[in-house]
Amino acid sequence: MRRTVLPITVILLTAACSGSPKAGTAVDSGGRAAEPLTAGSAFTKLSVTVTSAKQSGTVTAADDPNHLLGRPNQYTSKVTFTDSRIAASDVAGTSKGDVERGGAIEVFTDPADATSRAKYIQAITKSIPAFTEYDYVHGPVLVRVSHYLTPKQAAEYKTALSKVS
Repeated sequence: MRRTVLPITVILLTAACSGSPKAGTAVDSGGRAAEPLTAGSAFTKLSVTVTSAKQSGTVTAADDPNHLLGRPNQYTSKVTFTDSRIAASDVAGTSKGDVERGGAIEVFTDPADATSRAKYIQAITKSIPAFTEYDYVHGPVLVRVSHYLTPKQAAEYKTALSKVS
């Protein structure tokens, strides 16, 4: 009888585990493997709260002005966005995708890399007021927000970011 029970037990355990996500894979509230977090999916969630934000572009390795996308310890995805509360006259002469027009979302594989990038940006912009920006990190996500927004307006992004991951 033991010979029959063991094979059946193995079959039942294999069947029960076959639908499970791989170890280390994030799962949603239903136990299914969650879609990986990208800058695009982060923006979609964030824009539910900050309705003045509109996605303006998706950065690729070929057009990344910083040449960081996909590089070691750098962001794995990036999108840019505009914010309708910023006057067109304030951003005249800037290029599509510039943070001054609204902002950018950068997603990293590691929260430490997101924090490191935010600290780097803050160190650079500290001495150049024209490039100052608000930077908010939550887990592996860095949201960069235009200095043309008031502190209260920019804080809406921080609040929305806490709901992203």
